[in-house]
Amino acid sequence: MMKKNDSLNLWTVIGLIATIAAVVASVTTAMIILKRKKQEEEELDYYLDNAIQ
Repeated sequence: MMKKNDSLNLWTVIGLIATIAAVVASVTTAMIILKRKKQEEEELDYYLDNAIQ
C-alpha cells in the first residue's frame, strides 16, 4: 500500500506534468495564431497591391 507521502508526491508530479503540458499548448496556440495573422496580412497586402493595377 502506498504511504500518504508517496501519494502526495505522485499527485505533485502529475500536477507538474499537467502544468507543463498546458504551458506548451498555450505557446503553440499563440504561435499558430500569430503565424495565421501574418499570413492573412501578407495575402491582403498582395491583393491590395494587385487590385490597384
